[in-house]
Amino acid sequence: MTTSEQPSPTSGPVRPIALITGVGRSIGIGAGIARRLAASGWDVAFTYWTPYDRRMDWGAEPGAAETIAKELAEAGARTAAIEADLSGPDAPTRIFDEAEQRLGGPVTALVLSHAESVDSGLLDTTVEAFDRHFAVNSRASWLLIREYGLRFRSAPGTATGRIVALTSDHTVGNLPYGASKGALDRITLAAAHELAHLGVTANVVNPGPVDTGWMNDELRETLVRGTPLGRLGTPQDTAHLVDFLCSPEGQWVNGQLLKSNGGAAS
Repeated sequence: MTTSEQPSPTSGPVRPIALITGVGRSIGIGAGIARRLAASGWDVAFTYWTPYDRRMDWGAEPGAAETIAKELAEAGARTAAIEADLSGPDAPTRIFDEAEQRLGGPVTALVLSHAESVDSGLLDTTVEAFDRHFAVNSRASWLLIREYGLRFRSAPGTATGRIVALTSDHTVGNLPYGASKGALDRITLAAAHELAHLGVTANVVNPGPVDTGWMNDELRETLVRGTPLGRLGTPQDTAHLVDFLCSPEGQWVNGQLLKSNGGAAS
């Protein structure tokens, strides 16, 4: 596990710490969420996994983690960029250990923005691909939530802890991704009840069609036609909702699967 960090001012009020997974590209949803939370007063630890981006069509973005960390620091946040393969069952413990050590406190908000996503359907999905999707999208999410629950402490009678997971309802032609995201939904919604005694809320967000470089022109045009607002979603659209859910004003929203998709037809 390699790391990157940008320093920020040590004076001023103590900022809460958010841990965001899947922040591997500067145009991604995870990076948008990290920027929004940093601007809202959070310190941010984030994970990325370069080998995943390297084997996808969009390819790896050289220096992305360093660039994102620098942007967050410029917004006043202390940052910790942690490269981690979430397919390994021991990764969540290492991630939390490093985030706490480098940022000097416990994680208050856990945002699950990572994903294994390789298109394949019922007939052509391999066992290896199926298992990898569930290891990253479902098992790692459960283990991250469990690690968070084991460590989080809040003052009695307060609801300060936050878990937000990003999901998808895509299944046709994308079986392992959709099925493993469905499992993620159930895991996260269970946390809204099982971690309630800790003062933690947990919600799932479906950001709908957000073009972060993976769409072709035909798909982009089709999705725009199916959206009442006549445009695709942006990382900033998702980030604003996550920011609200992580804020004190968002504490009454709990145990929900929220569609933030501009009314896109499913």
